[in-house]
Amino acid sequence: MSDIEIPRIEFPCAYPIKVMGVATPHFQHEVIALVRRHAPEVGDEHVSVRPSANGTYLAITIVIEATGTEQLTVMFQDLKTHASVKMVL
Repeated sequence: MSDIEIPRIEFPCAYPIKVMGVATPHFQHEVIALVRRHAPEVGDEHVSVRPSANGTYLAITIVIEATGTEQLTVMFQDLKTHASVKMVL
């Protein structure tokens, strides 16, 4: 059996963060603000939002310029502590 090599990410790189959660009135702005704490270069052009079919949830994708695994780990932890966030990918 051959060893499978796990691909490594080379930093810095464009990295999409996907956040899904309850579509509260301020959810989108709060998620973007949390991400900007770790990636201040994020502008509106880096954000796409898609509501669920019935509008209960939002899927937000934000492409950041990732600088390393520590940045991503801390950002994911912060996002997961938000009360309306259901999933972070």
